[in-house]
Amino acid sequence: MTLVGASCPLCQTSGGLLVVRTERFRVVRVLDAQFPAYYRLIWNEHVNEWTDLMPLHRGECMHAVAAIETMLRSELQPTKVNLAAFGNVVPHLHWHVLARFDWDTHFPEPYWGQVQRAADEAKLLDLRDRMPEVDAALASAI
Repeated sequence: MTLVGASCPLCQTSGGLLVVRTERFRVVRVLDAQFPAYYRLIWNEHVNEWTDLMPLHRGECMHAVAAIETMLRSELQPTKVNLAAFGNVVPHLHWHVLARFDWDTHFPEPYWGQVQRAADEAKLLDLRDRMPEVDAALASAI
């Protein structure tokens, strides 16, 4: 499957709530009610795989992924941070960076896995309320 230009959703849209855009990539927050601390780094140029990038750009990409993880750990103290680059459905290079908490509905399962418990609405509300300040800290760190 090859999606380019008009057929690629990550070429046509921001891919989430835009937090920061650089010459080569953008960072967006995924608006997921159950996982409010979920970010994507999306490479601006349409490439399918990380190894399609020049080595210098690979370093730039991973430096930014590390900056997102570092900011999440510093600001939110999650139980774990999940990193992934699938691209099975949308073959446009993007990294998922997701803060996970031992109280989230799916922990320790992947966020797409089996629900383990009911949502803790108070903790979710607190986390959602904090996300604009995390976005700002992330934007200034990149």
